[in-house]
Formats: sequence, C-alpha cells, structure tokens
Amino acid sequence: MKIEGQAALVTGGASGLGEATARELARLGAKVAVLDVNAALAEKVAADIGGIACACDITNTDSVNAALDKAAAAHGPARILMNVAGIGSAKRIVGKDGNPAPLEDFVRVVNVNLIGAYNISRLYAAQCAKLDPLEGGERGAMMFTASVAAFDGQVGQQAYSASKGGLVGMTLPMARDLAQHGIRVCTIAPGLFATPLLKELPEPVQQSLAASIPFPPRLGKPSEFAELACHFVTNGHLNGEVIRLDGALRMAPR
Repeated sequence: MKIEGQAALVTGGASGLGEATARELARLGAKVAVLDVNAALAEKVAADIGGIACACDITNTDSVNAALDKAAAAHGPARILMNVAGIGSAKRIVGKDGNPAPLEDFVRVVNVNLIGAYNISRLYAAQCAKLDPLEGGERGAMMFTASVAAFDGQVGQQAYSASKGGLVGMTLPMARDLAQHGIRVCTIAPGLFATPLLKELPEPVQQSLAASIPFPPRLGKPSEFAELACHFVTNGHLNGEVIRLDGALRMAPR
C-alpha cells in the first residue's frame, strides 16, 4: 500500500514512538490523526504535521468511536492504524513489606496495553473491511507495538510483559482472521529507545543501558521505529509477523 494520500490513525501519537510515527507518516504524505489521552499534546503535534488531533481513551469504546468519527470526517475512512499507546509498570509480586502486589496495577496495565489495543483495532477493522479494495485486494494495514519485554521480561515486569506478550500472541491469529478482508497485521517489539520517558533517567543510567546493546551500542532512535512501522505499510507481503527492533539486545533478569 502506498502511504501517500491515505488516512492514518496513530494511538499514543502525542509523544515518544507514537509521535515519531505520526511525523513520518505525515512526511510520506499520509493524512494523520493523532489519537492520545493528552489532548493538548496531541493538538500540538497535529498542528505541526498538518494533521488532526483526537482526544482518545482506547479502553473506552465511546471515546474510540468518537475519535474514529472525527478522523473520518476530516480525512476519510482510515486504512492505516498504528497502535503505539501504552503504559508501563514495575511491581514485584511480593513487595519489600511482604505484601502482595496490588491486583489493580496488573489490571490497569493489561487493560490499556492489551485490551485497549484490541478495542480500537476491532472498531477500526470493522470500518476498514467495508472499504473498496486497493490493488491486490488490500484494504488496510494495522500495527501493534509490543516490547522485548514480551520475551525477556525483567523482575517486576509481570504486568507489562503479560500485556506485550498478549499483543505478540494476538498478531498471527488476527492477521489470519482479517485476511479475508484484505487487512494485514504486524507487530514491532522495540528494545531500548531514546524516548522522553527514558531520557528522564540520569545520564549514567542511560549510558549503562546503551552499553548493554550489542550493536549499535546506543539507544534506538524513535525515527528508526517510525521507519520500520511505515515500511510495514508499504511492504505488501509483511503479514502476521513480530519483528524485534533492538540491536540484538536480550534483557538481563534485572
């Protein structure tokens, strides 16, 4: 699928990997809707790239439908969905005080990272399946953002790893399910990237993390994630695949 002229949705598009993806899509000529719970940041990014901002809580069906309707009214029905929104958590199952980790924390992370991603994907797919097919019968392309934590989860990452592992496990069956509609599905599992959140860490910690990456021994650039995300859209034979983007990193237990 050619990106130029297509309507695209980017969840978590107001910052980090989502913002980089929104910017790259716009650079390549897509009509981009920036979906984020942070409406002010979404407006800022959308204005900068000539897109539209849509306040959106992916865990809330009414919120998602409103965002999809707003985006479609401005750009037409979306053929591209980039699922980048997500949250993190680090809680040991048994804390230093001897108490069990709060169940609410696990539920919150899985609800956003896994159930929220599925929620917007099912709603997008139902709309995309009704569009006229493009060349080769293709109607759309949808990407999930997992993490190397889906495979190499560290101490305290039970909730985060479970949520990202769920996305990995969902990729192939969803690609098979949506094949009849001409919608491709892939997932990127990024390693350590120089996002605003990671850059808040002390410089020595950032350098230590970068040194743990075999090659290149540096943090990933958000632009590199965005380039791969856009390559997935344009490479029509990429489907049902999970791609690690991590410089050969394998996370240690802690």
